[in-house]
Amino acid sequence: MPVNADKPHLWKQDIAQSVDFYNSWFMEFAPRAYRDTRIATTQQVESALEETANLTNITPAVLRQHPSVLPILRMATAPPIARDRLIGLAGVSPNLIKNMEVDQRIPPKMNSTMLNAELEKIAQVIARLIDKDIFPWLDTMLEPTDTQIHRAATIVADRFCGALADPIIRNAQEQRQLATIRQHLEERGYTYVRGGAGLRFETMELGTFSFRLNIPVNLQSGSKQVNIPIDAVIMPLQSTLGDLPLLIEAKSAGDFTNPNKRRKEEAVKIAQLRSNYGNQVRFVLFLCGYFDSGYLGYEAAEGIDWLWEHRIEDLALFGI
Repeated sequence: MPVNADKPHLWKQDIAQSVDFYNSWFMEFAPRAYRDTRIATTQQVESALEETANLTNITPAVLRQHPSVLPILRMATAPPIARDRLIGLAGVSPNLIKNMEVDQRIPPKMNSTMLNAELEKIAQVIARLIDKDIFPWLDTMLEPTDTQIHRAATIVADRFCGALADPIIRNAQEQRQLATIRQHLEERGYTYVRGGAGLRFETMELGTFSFRLNIPVNLQSGSKQVNIPIDAVIMPLQSTLGDLPLLIEAKSAGDFTNPNKRRKEEAVKIAQLRSNYGNQVRFVLFLCGYFDSGYLGYEAAEGIDWLWEHRIEDLALFGI
């Protein structure tokens, strides 16, 4: 029997309470999460300035040695430029930029001569667009003071964090949601098991749970296997032989628009899980924030139930 999906008469009240819950968390903790990230990013910018001799030595050799400075250099220009914009302006390989920014490395198989040519193009674009209002020493040719360096690093960090504000908040919210689940479970005698090689969701021991566990599924074509990441996997204490654990997807939202844009993702995920492991798969959402009746109705129609973070005790209704 569904816990919340079949009770639309309760949705309006739950939506209001969930919005209030999220907003209270945001006002109290989001500034701290942003501030902590800003401090750490400022330190990264200062390191990037040191590695580039305070932006006076942006060369292929430096970029090759310190590829991780590239996203910071993009935020040091006027105007700051997005990753795709840099690719277009410099006329370089998207794979090179992705490796430098995401993997923080130089593509291991890239031809050395081509690599130097591409890095030179990047260096020229960055050097031409550097925001000299932030880095006045580039005009005066004087050695910058510690105060000037820290001020410039703070400005670049603000730009960088501004571009990442939503991911910063989402990450902080996800960590808090999982911490809430963990505390609730451990208070009831459950044991946390670290995910990794060898841990399979269908053979978990009674009374254990894990986070961010990958579940392998074969696509409908049968030609490819992929992993579906699950935020929380819980094997109830009262399970019997052959039972599958409860799978939980933690979701939070700070507005009503984005959840409705992405609501099909859960339907695709549960369809893949059930096609591989049968209809006994139990997959529920752990919701906090802005999820309206349109979103809830869609998920209910897809056979997906949920519990609200402001009423986490509903886990007992799922056998936990």
